[in-house]
Amino acid sequence: MASQKSIWFLVAMFISFLSSSHAVTLEVGDDDGWTLNPIEDYNAWSGRLRFLVNDTLYFKYEDATDSVLVVDKDDYENCNVDNAIEKLDGGESYFKLEQPGPHYFITGNKSNCDQGQKLIVSVLHIRTQSPPSTPRAPSPLPPAPSSPLTVTPPSATPVLNPPTSIVSSPSPLGSNPADKASSTSTVISGTTAASLVTLIIALCSII
Repeated sequence: MASQKSIWFLVAMFISFLSSSHAVTLEVGDDDGWTLNPIEDYNAWSGRLRFLVNDTLYFKYEDATDSVLVVDKDDYENCNVDNAIEKLDGGESYFKLEQPGPHYFITGNKSNCDQGQKLIVSVLHIRTQSPPSTPRAPSPLPPAPSSPLTVTPPSATPVLNPPTSIVSSPSPLGSNPADKASSTSTVISGTTAASLVTLIIALCSII
């Protein structure tokens, strides 16, 4: 992790070095310099150019009658020459653009400022390449909707079971009504015969 941070730090330093090495110096107003009523309005001049951090503005003007004031937005709009952030004088001045964003300049001559001798320069950020993002793995596709499971019933094949032979177990004695009638008749016949024998013996004894 620490080595990765070191690598990105070196990359940032390298980009900053490249930006510094390619910084340019731009003369405000071109051949007209910093003066009243230039051929091209100063904001039109700055609007067609691109300013980057570390570029430098070069102002050339009359030392005896003019100067350059670095001001904020309100003082720029009101041409307030008494509250300058920085004053540049001497006939030739350089101002290095060290911060991105708008920079406001007016002349130190209040009357000239009211007539339009002022300038806004918009400085762009140093564009650094963002580290390449790791490509994301494609998200898995959602599972296809499963079709309802169709169960095919087996064909109704008749199962032929072999006929079961019915074997009647012998009924216990007396369970069959016919047997019961036969047994009863036998018992009655035996009783009758015994009665007849007894009667015959009785008759014989009388005789």
